[in-house]
Formats: sequence, C-alpha cells, structure tokens
Amino acid sequence: MSFIKPGKQLSFFLELGERTPAILRLPRLERAIGVLYLPQSGRQSHYFFCELARQFDAVFHFDRIHALEPLENASQWARETPETYPFGV
Repeated sequence: MSFIKPGKQLSFFLELGERTPAILRLPRLERAIGVLYLPQSGRQSHYFFCELARQFDAVFHFDRIHALEPLENASQWARETPETYPFGV
C-alpha cells in the first residue's frame, strides 16, 4: 500500500491479490451505476454484493479530483455548441 499526502488530503494505492487482508475479502455492498431509480426498492435495485479483491486488481483513492481537459481541442464542437446540449446524447 502506498500513501500520497498532498497537503492534508489522503490519497492511496492499494494493490489487491493473494496478500489482500481478510477484511477486504469479505462480501460488501457496491452501488450500481446507471440503474433506474425506484425509491420504494432502492436497496434491492441499486446495490449488490461484491468482493473487492476478486473484482479488482488494485484500488486508487483520491480525496479530491477534477475533470480532465483535452491536451488540444481537435473536436469540431470546440467552435460551436453541440446540438445535443445540454443532454449530451
């Protein structure tokens, strides 16, 4: 495990695999992305059990992030508003 502490923010990289601590091998709830929101069945329809060490090779955690910006504006949309704005489809 590596810790990176820029300022007081905590960031870390955790390599998973054979030496993963037992606590991280236990099944835990993971929130699904892109599901239909149904308040009456939120727990059943939005979450599922996963095992972190079986699903991923490593975990990166950053307390603070920001959106990526392109190195150069090669897109045709750089000069005009896309016709799908604001929906992005």
